[in-house]
Amino acid sequence: MPDPADREDGLLPEHAGCGEEAFLSTNCIDKMISLPNLKNLEILPLGRNQVEKVSGPEEIGATLRKLWISYNTISTFDGLRSCVQRHLLFMSNNRIESWGELTKLTQFPELKALLLVGNLFYDGYSKMEVFLDVLKRSVW
Repeated sequence: MPDPADREDGLLPEHAGCGEEAFLSTNCIDKMISLPNLKNLEILPLGRNQVEKVSGPEEIGATLRKLWISYNTISTFDGLRSCVQRHLLFMSNNRIESWGELTKLTQFPELKALLLVGNLFYDGYSKMEVFLDVLKRSVW
């Protein structure tokens, strides 16, 4: 069995024509990189890695519709601004602590599915309380 990948940069340049999906979940990837060769990428699963912050999706922001980045160590929505076509954002079990971060979700009018369960801002609240607050602070 091959060793888990520890960076995107060693994997993706050779897959420039991979199409609409790049499955990179459950590796040891610690950072996102610029992806200029994947201009048709629509689905990017990066869950269960070690990503600390989102960066580099500028080149794919116009086409990226689904981003799975759950079970990482991300603490902010910064870096997602270029992903204007995103319909799905699964970012559960990260380290988002600030309720103020949720207001950044208003930048994504196309967002239809959102998963944030298990982030630090849930501490001390029921899932229903958080759900209602997320609705107030986001695009819905």
